Amino acid sequence: MTAIAISGTGLYTPPFSISNEELVASYNAYVRKFNALHTTDIAAGKTAALNESSVEFVTKASGIKSRFVVEKENTLNPDIMCPRIPERPNDQISILAEIGVTAAKEALDRAGRKPQDIDCVIVACSNLQRAYPAIAVEVQNVLGCAGFGFDMNVACSSATFGMQAAADMIRAGNAKAALVINPEICSGHLNFRDRDSHFIFGDVATAIVLEKKEDTASRNAWEILGTRLKTQFSNNIRNNFGFLNRAAPEGIGKADKLFVQEGRKVFKEVVPMVAELIVSHLSDENIAPESLKRMWLHQANINMNDFISRKVLGRDAKPEESPIILDTYANTSSAGSIIAFHKFSDDLKKGDLGVICSFGAGYSAGNVIVKKLH
Repeated sequence: MTAIAISGTGLYTPPFSISNEELVASYNAYVRKFNALHTTDIAAGKTAALNESSVEFVTKASGIKSRFVVEKENTLNPDIMCPRIPERPNDQISILAEIGVTAAKEALDRAGRKPQDIDCVIVACSNLQRAYPAIAVEVQNVLGCAGFGFDMNVACSSATFGMQAAADMIRAGNAKAALVINPEICSGHLNFRDRDSHFIFGDVATAIVLEKKEDTASRNAWEILGTRLKTQFSNNIRNNFGFLNRAAPEGIGKADKLFVQEGRKVFKEVVPMVAELIVSHLSDENIAPESLKRMWLHQANINMNDFISRKVLGRDAKPEESPIILDTYANTSSAGSIIAFHKFSDDLKKGDLGVICSFGAGYSAGNVIVKKLH
């Protein structure tokens, strides 16, 4: 089979950061106002009083300490608690394409490639701002890439699913080099008035260049030794927002049109599934888990990552073996494992082995085993 390599990665980080302290202060101000406005109904048992949150609760529950966002002021406003991102005219680049292009340019630069070298663009993310034309085709046009582009959504696993799709198309001869881009404005689908989830997500964009191993000129290239994908249907992470909402006006604005999850069930069901996926994939590739120098796991929850690392390695992972970026970026959906790979891969040596793994709604999970080339 044709060997495929990751030859460059890129990262766009938004200009605004929200600390746990800021987020909790905003949420608690909303809670106090809500409870004050509904005092009579709460006393009569018609409405449940809301409970305040705390920095300690957020940090312990997730490991998250702050998150980057594309808009801060209105997100923290207790009367709004939602980012305000003005619509742009059709003759201007869309915000999702814009942040994706920024990440893509860095990935191309690190790969030593020009946009004209790319003939496949895949935008793989959890939330697309429109149905059509595809964001990927817009990115392709802005960058000046040849070939084709398309969008895909496998929630938090979109990046690894996109990488396998790109690798398969390069092997089949349908593309010579590909860009997989993961623009995630997760603040747009997050319910900032839900105590159990208002702290989870942040905004970001990542990008990955893939090409034939024999063609890469990058000194930071990684050969893809194998990819594996898995899906298993579950409603425990769900978002019902979509084009049919207008056909059922009674549901417009309801909580299920934003991110909703059953966190305890997700932890109990997804973590073993992901650990088994990694272990079985390594076994099939004749790679001992102890041979791994690094695991770049999906950045959703520190406790999930610790558990998965322990299951794979048979012991607690050292910080350098399973780097964490969710403390400052929070959960960035499909981009999380790619941020970790982007920030914590250049220090490894030729021949070192690692695993890029993402997992989330679906349920879905994607695993990519890589080896440092230089």
